[in-house]
Amino acid sequence: MKAVRFIETGRPPEIHDVPVPQPGPGEVLLKVAGAGVCHSDLHILDDMEGFKGPFTLGHENAGWIAALGAGVTGWKEGDAVAVYGPWGCGHCHTCQLSAENYCENHASIPSFGGGLGSDGGMADYMLVPSSRLLVSLGSLDPVSAAPLSDAALTPYHAIKAALPLLTPETTVVVVGIGGLGHMAVQLLRALTPAQLVACDVDDAKLAHARELGVAHTINTRDAQAAADAIRALTGPRGAVLALDLVGAQTTVDLCVGIVGRGSRLSVVGLAGGVVHYAANSPPYGCQVSVPYWGSRTELMEVIAMAQSGHIHVDVETFPMAQAQEVYQRLREGRIRGRGVLVP
Repeated sequence: MKAVRFIETGRPPEIHDVPVPQPGPGEVLLKVAGAGVCHSDLHILDDMEGFKGPFTLGHENAGWIAALGAGVTGWKEGDAVAVYGPWGCGHCHTCQLSAENYCENHASIPSFGGGLGSDGGMADYMLVPSSRLLVSLGSLDPVSAAPLSDAALTPYHAIKAALPLLTPETTVVVVGIGGLGHMAVQLLRALTPAQLVACDVDDAKLAHARELGVAHTINTRDAQAAADAIRALTGPRGAVLALDLVGAQTTVDLCVGIVGRGSRLSVVGLAGGVVHYAANSPPYGCQVSVPYWGSRTELMEVIAMAQSGHIHVDVETFPMAQAQEVYQRLREGRIRGRGVLVP
């Protein structure tokens, strides 16, 4: 079968022929329907240390069960499933709480998950090491549902932690309306009565946010003008939640400047920004968090929201053979919503 492979840092992905894996005891073979194309892949390809190739890319995956290894129960061939992305040890306290994203033994595990050290879903088939990592999709289309496992789960995890702050008189600012951001604004509209402000440097992405029902959109090319415009909306209280889905220094600094006291700043993006601390900067009472992905039970909740029609992924689908082109489009900001590779 054809697979999109990470070879080594600094080298573009390559398409290779690899054998179809066979499931051993406890394992599940997935026939891949779609694999999301994520900015995290660009970090792996370009500059993120700690990953040794070769392995198949793709950590946002969904499809149909093709074969069950010995001892697997509760599933049958043909079931439509999403793959929970962060693979922990499965035994520690946090893993037992379904929060494998915060596995206590992560430092001793050679792989963070499929597409993140182990073979992922950018191929015809994917081997899932345990059935605990599967979540039923019910009647959802696995192609369009694949990004729910990261593009929706990651912002949902960050938003859920801040929900007690998000009362009707508060303001939430989302920075970066790409794959994660277009899901974040939908999640916020579905879950909270807070005023929502969407920010990006790309007017097309801001237009996308307005299509999704966001009333206030601000272009952040001019950081000072953007901060002034946000403060005009928030008043002296400032933003109660700033969700930075970019994580560049400019976006981190913007968020530090617009959150109020007793607020929450969540930095999700991996673009290298640093939160600098000084007295009252970030403001007193501000909780700074660096959330990572989400739990399996939260993925179940995200899928339930999609099943009920409260959220949907805007996807652009591409054949697997166009992987290099799709990654280049992602670099250039020319993907609307989420790009999905289809075998």
